[in-house]
Amino acid sequence: MIDLDLSQPPFTLLDDAGRERVRQGVDLAYFDGDEILLEAGQPGEYVFLIHKGEVAEIDTTQPAARERLGHYTRGDLFGAISILNGKSRYRFRAEQESLCYLLPRALFLELCDAYPPFAEFFRQTLAHKARLLTEQRAEGGVTMAGFMLATVRECMREPLVVPGATSIAQAVTAINEWHADSLLVGRGQSHGMITKTDLLNALVVDERGRDTPLEELGHVELITVTPEKYLFEALVIMTRHKIERVVVVEAQRPVGVVELTDVLSYFSSRSYVVGLQVEQAESLEALAAASRRTPELVGALMAQGVKLRFAMGLLAALNGRIINKAWGFLVDERYHADSCLMVMGSEGRGEQILKTDQDNGLILDDKLEWPDCADRMQHLTETLIALGYPPCPGNIMVSNPEWVGTVSQWKRRIARWIEVRDGDSLMKLAIMLDSHAVAGNPALLDEVRTALFAQCAGNELLLSYFARAILRFSTPLTLFGSLKRPQHGIDIKKGGIFPIVHGVRAMALERGIHPTSTLERLAALAEEGRLEPGFAEDLAEALSLFTELRLKQQLARHEAQDDEASNPDRVVVQELSSLERDLLREALHIVKDFKQRLSHRFHLEYS
Repeated sequence: MIDLDLSQPPFTLLDDAGRERVRQGVDLAYFDGDEILLEAGQPGEYVFLIHKGEVAEIDTTQPAARERLGHYTRGDLFGAISILNGKSRYRFRAEQESLCYLLPRALFLELCDAYPPFAEFFRQTLAHKARLLTEQRAEGGVTMAGFMLATVRECMREPLVVPGATSIAQAVTAINEWHADSLLVGRGQSHGMITKTDLLNALVVDERGRDTPLEELGHVELITVTPEKYLFEALVIMTRHKIERVVVVEAQRPVGVVELTDVLSYFSSRSYVVGLQVEQAESLEALAAASRRTPELVGALMAQGVKLRFAMGLLAALNGRIINKAWGFLVDERYHADSCLMVMGSEGRGEQILKTDQDNGLILDDKLEWPDCADRMQHLTETLIALGYPPCPGNIMVSNPEWVGTVSQWKRRIARWIEVRDGDSLMKLAIMLDSHAVAGNPALLDEVRTALFAQCAGNELLLSYFARAILRFSTPLTLFGSLKRPQHGIDIKKGGIFPIVHGVRAMALERGIHPTSTLERLAALAEEGRLEPGFAEDLAEALSLFTELRLKQQLARHEAQDDEASNPDRVVVQELSSLERDLLREALHIVKDFKQRLSHRFHLEYS
């Protein structure tokens, strides 16, 4: 029996008995350099698992300059598709002396019949393979299935619904009997919410009588979810809206209520109380203490296999609340309605997990008079630094007067950036496109961004200049389509993240798509028919993969408490697992395809 490492997918999709059958059934074969292991058009007889050496995948229908499709090294697997399809589409040739484990065709097909997930692995898209990788990384505690896939329906409690004529006294009795914290008041076909606190204020503060009908009290507008929503998404919604409960609606009818305490008890890890600590902070010191715990939360989310887009949503909401509370501590409430604090860059897109450099700005109502605004903004910048948000190297912060202005001033700045179209102006335009309101009056930002889209509409020359930045960095693939493997690693931000983020941003600008999240922009582009849904999903999964690989580097540096450690944007290919290398190679090919599409759409080949 051969001692073979089967700890990576697809072999993790087998049970112990299945893996034992693999060990008993494989042979070890030697191949000379330039020897053909599998010829194009030949029936597949073996699945090959490389023990030592390198193998090239070659498309024999292409000219020599473009024939190389892939590059396989130790731990990589090939030949399965040739068996499933009946013949090999490509030629596989040893690049050097190689040793490969050979899994016979008959045994492979028997395993596929006995273990459907094993067979499905070989036909899966990037999205499915990425999901496998996430499951593989889950460690103890709340599992991926229990955490990521738990739905609202599993955690909701039956709603207490009463008619509008119900008196305050009757409502209190009902709440006590149901052990509830709130009730829904029917108003025709609609409903409003009244909490225990609302009833107490009505009796004590407003001096309402016990017999006062609930329909005379003000009702809180409902924030709703559907039963099929992930429970994790409900937590994000509560954090973003600063509420402690959501109403579950099905067919426009309330069918349940989910309380924040229900969600937190469902997710047992103590890390999830960070959101509560942020909300309960009554001072900057308490807020800083809660803010320092966000890396712990990130680590817990990643260790438990939570899908990255959900983690990004929660952390973006938490970061927004931290900044919002800091603003509330420092800025007099009389200025809140006439000003808007916005975050930009990855924070504005909701795609930053660990705290990064500040990118923020301030919009003021044209009529606002705020004598000490500059002093307050300088204090806010210093406070955010203390909360763990480093200063922006490019000085894109509210302490810089260039990033503070009235609505009219912002509109003029944007018009100037569009007219000039140089590198600095286009960068500022991109930053503004990703802006998201976190404090003050968001309507001011909406007015500025609406003007931005209106000024850019139909401007083909601007769009070409704007999209050209995707060509600034090369995709880290060799001429033969395999991964580059420099010792210092490949820059995953420049080579993978930026082309997707900026390319999607350019298409969103062209189509007037207002959401700032890259994933939301992709969904909107697919809905409009500008991208095929499958390709949009692959771009989303590629972005998630790049972000996760980068996050692993950031978490390692944070745990080592070493800010001078290796560049977190660089990923050393040699240190990745076989599945990670396979996913990375596939994701970078998707980026390469996307860049070619953008070059054609925006005529970048002539630039």
